[in-house]
Amino acid sequence: MAPLADRVRPTKLEDIVGQKHILGSGKLLNRILESKAIPNMIFYGPSGTGKTTVANIIAQSSNKKFYKINGTNANIEDIKRVIAQIGTLHTMNGILLYIDELHYLNKRQQQSILEYIENGDIILIGSTTENVNFSIFNALLSRCTIMEFKPLSIEDLIFGLKKVISSEEHRLNIKISYEEEALHYIAEVSNGDLRRSLNTLELIINTYAIYNPQVIDIDIPKAVECSQSKIANYDRDGDAHYNLLSFFQKSIRGSDEQASIHALARLIKAGDLTSICRRLLVIAAEDIGLAYPQAITIVKACTDSALQLGLPEARIPLAEATILLASLPKSNSAYHAISAALNDLDRLDVGHVPYHLCDTNSNASIKNKSEYLYPHDYPNHYVEQQYMPDNIKHKVYYVHGNNKFEQSMKTYWDKIKKHL
Repeated sequence: MAPLADRVRPTKLEDIVGQKHILGSGKLLNRILESKAIPNMIFYGPSGTGKTTVANIIAQSSNKKFYKINGTNANIEDIKRVIAQIGTLHTMNGILLYIDELHYLNKRQQQSILEYIENGDIILIGSTTENVNFSIFNALLSRCTIMEFKPLSIEDLIFGLKKVISSEEHRLNIKISYEEEALHYIAEVSNGDLRRSLNTLELIINTYAIYNPQVIDIDIPKAVECSQSKIANYDRDGDAHYNLLSFFQKSIRGSDEQASIHALARLIKAGDLTSICRRLLVIAAEDIGLAYPQAITIVKACTDSALQLGLPEARIPLAEATILLASLPKSNSAYHAISAALNDLDRLDVGHVPYHLCDTNSNASIKNKSEYLYPHDYPNHYVEQQYMPDNIKHKVYYVHGNNKFEQSMKTYWDKIKKHL
């Protein structure tokens, strides 16, 4: 028997749970179906949000020959077989090709259908869980309308669970009672994925019906047992990975200790120590920077300790580093300085290194062109001389941040230099 999620898959758009931003009355996908003018489309969003279901409904409503392939196991021959059907008797009205997991197709495979979707011989609907800007080649992307499918809300998931419970009661001729808290738990641990919620529901029904075929009571213990632990929506090579790391860094940058710790907990739950440690070191340099220069030293000690300890103990030094960075004053002055300097190297003729700063020991041709002044021979170990190349001698890259440490450095040097 097919899994519950497949058996109850909707056959009409109005029966789909969630996605009201594109499926509600008068919304884009509804209008496309009503117009019968189906464009090339790419459905982008997490698993279990309705992408395949919508593609199937569109296929059923069209008068085109429907083909479906999966990018995880498709090859160029699979695509060629579909192309070979163009113009045959049973494809007189055209072809609608659905490619699930489109991002798994390589560039050559994606390019093989460009000509045919451009001239209308094939209407493409692709689905992907990956960010289309990185996983789909531009030539294909520019010929398609992008539809974003969003994770379902807890309310959407509970609504979907209740609908299926009602239909299963009728199909099995049993009574299924439930606690609201139990459905809320199942929805919460499903991370916006209706399929995952339905899999948990199916497991409860199948494994408890053997004890009482007439009545099944869904309570918190059963929900916890059959959903096991919450599996983080995390793929180290996908969007979730970078979204979570971005959330982590931006929460620390925004000095929100609570959100920072929450983001860290999500990363720890996924067990990705390396990414956490690398991001903490970047934050110490990029976002705290010279406002508290010791931060990177402390964070390095914490991350080294975490890597040596391993989980679960690693969570403690990682939490220490996270709270410290979130709580410290912030400065990105060093980040801006090096970014501006690198940018000038790409777009300006910066000129040669001043002769008096060159290595005269290995470059006899520039000796005595001008005299280098040795700062330690002067009061306060400073003497005014030109260090910047002539072409950019008035450039300013570093601007002191508005924090105690950098302002103290500025005050020190202002006091020395103004007496010259």
